[in-house]
Amino acid sequence: MFSAVPMMQLHAVVLEQHERAVLTALGQLGAVQLTRTASGPDTAPLAPRDRTAELARCDRIRTRVEELRRLLEICPPPKGLHATEMTLHRTEEKLRSMEEKVAGPLSHRQSLMQRQRELTATCERMSPYRGLDIPLDQPDQFSFLHLVTGSLPVEGFEDLEKDIGENVALFPTARQRGLQSLVAITTLQGRSALESALQQAGFQREVLPAANGATVDTLSEKGQQEREQVAAELERLNSELQTLAGDFTQPLGQIEALTNVECRLLEAEQKFSRTESTILLSGWIPAGGIGALERRVREVTGGRYALKTACPDNSTDQIPVLLHHSRLLRPFEMLVSTYGLPGYRELEPTLFVALSYVLMFGMMFGDAGHGMVLALCGFLALVLGRSEKVRDFGLLLVFGGASSIMFGVIYGSYFGIAFFKKYALWHDPLEGDPIRLMFGAIGFGVVMMSLGLILNVVNRFRRGDVIGGFLDKFGLAGLLFYWGALVLLTNRAAIESWGLTGLSIALFLVLPIVGWASKEPIEHFLHRAAVERSEASGGLVSALIESFVGAFEAVLSYLANTISFVRLAAYAMSHAALLVAAFMLAAQVREFSVGGGLWSLLVIILGNLIAIILEGIIASVQALRLEYYEFFGKFFSGNGQPFEPFRLALDGQASVS
Repeated sequence: MFSAVPMMQLHAVVLEQHERAVLTALGQLGAVQLTRTASGPDTAPLAPRDRTAELARCDRIRTRVEELRRLLEICPPPKGLHATEMTLHRTEEKLRSMEEKVAGPLSHRQSLMQRQRELTATCERMSPYRGLDIPLDQPDQFSFLHLVTGSLPVEGFEDLEKDIGENVALFPTARQRGLQSLVAITTLQGRSALESALQQAGFQREVLPAANGATVDTLSEKGQQEREQVAAELERLNSELQTLAGDFTQPLGQIEALTNVECRLLEAEQKFSRTESTILLSGWIPAGGIGALERRVREVTGGRYALKTACPDNSTDQIPVLLHHSRLLRPFEMLVSTYGLPGYRELEPTLFVALSYVLMFGMMFGDAGHGMVLALCGFLALVLGRSEKVRDFGLLLVFGGASSIMFGVIYGSYFGIAFFKKYALWHDPLEGDPIRLMFGAIGFGVVMMSLGLILNVVNRFRRGDVIGGFLDKFGLAGLLFYWGALVLLTNRAAIESWGLTGLSIALFLVLPIVGWASKEPIEHFLHRAAVERSEASGGLVSALIESFVGAFEAVLSYLANTISFVRLAAYAMSHAALLVAAFMLAAQVREFSVGGGLWSLLVIILGNLIAIILEGIIASVQALRLEYYEFFGKFFSGNGQPFEPFRLALDGQASVS
């Protein structure tokens, strides 16, 4: 419960011909995190294989699959689609066949869509002039007339009508977006004057398509007919492509799944050193999974293998961390993992986080009615949630709601209704002496801080850091300082009456500070791991400076971290104050002559909703902040490496090569 799942270091030697089968079996088992082994006398003489070319081949296949999906508008397959038995060469042939089937229809559709755009643009250009039966012959076909088409601003058209000469005919057509489309006709001799007048009016020429013997109306009708034919052909092509898309959806998903499996296998093969005929596989496995692993390897190799497992020793770094908790603690494991994972040899704090987080949240959000609302929402998420994360969040709400109910009963708070306060086990946070509530919050903080210090001492000793366990600012010296300072503060009069003030100060304050200040120099002289850091940064002088700065920082941090827990009382009072404000406002609204009672009820409901949402978010964030900074900061490194087992999604043993 207080440690990560025990890990074993795994080394297995298998024949090269069994490498792919063993890796596939390991991927199906999903219980081994593979690690890279360098070649050498202690491993195997030959370096791991370079699979760069094969991985590039897989990337090209995946790119082609994505392109086909894009062109055919195929949605990605649902998760969990398994790879089938097919070689990578056969996969490429099948993919090429699909690409050839869609190449013709896609190319034809592209040309039809281009033609459809051209016809649409042409019809839109001619639409303002339909009904005028304008000839579309080449300009040089007109011997005596000059004809122009286009548009100009509406106000410019009005001025043009006034200034235009008598030998010009204007035919206004449609108006749209403040522009007036028109046809202007004049003689060849009046061409220059017409062009000049149009330019001054802001005229924009619209060149109509040229077609000898056709008019705007006949060409528009012909274009509309062709558009209908193109649309019908496009509909047929789209139907054909939709059929192909339906036929290709599952094969493309299987090709992608197989390629992903092949890619995972190739990446794994690049990790292992080897000989001419054998492969050395290495990795990490939970201690409880060794039996199943050995049975599976024996099955696929026919007993021709060598397997060795060993417990990690203190010199082993980067041991992967796997946390495993019951259903009730899993939501709080999520809170811990958000900050980081504990080191393999560190104590695992999920149980402490579960208890402290729920208590702190309830203390700040103490209202039985609000707690019932949270618990109900959590229960619905727990029952109806489709994903594991949603259900875990629902369980977190249930725990938080239960804690709020408990503190609500203590405070006598039920949706802030004053009637129930007389049934409180204690009293409302705003009533009585608020200093007592603050002292209670600080007392809870003292417990949390002390627990963090104890966990840090245990972690230090488990890692073999004896000097750190005794002299670290959060080690035994820190415990002596912290508890001694608390004794001096709370029992000052008794200590003075016994004449032990000087001895107490020397024992509880001076001695720990001297211990903190001497930690780095002692490590420097004893040539421990920290010496390398000290020498790299300036040797003994730097170690002394660092120790004194750390001691000064420790004194300040103990004070600041403890006082920080006052926020538990402050937010409990703010939650109660928000409800009091809602009821005060409701009392004022009740005096309204029209619907005062209804408005008052709405204000109370709205005030409670705001308190549930706003204060609920604030309380959850503040409780998490106290966990991360005041509690975790004492003992929790958060630099553990997650256990990431090698997994493959396969139906049976696929042959990929």
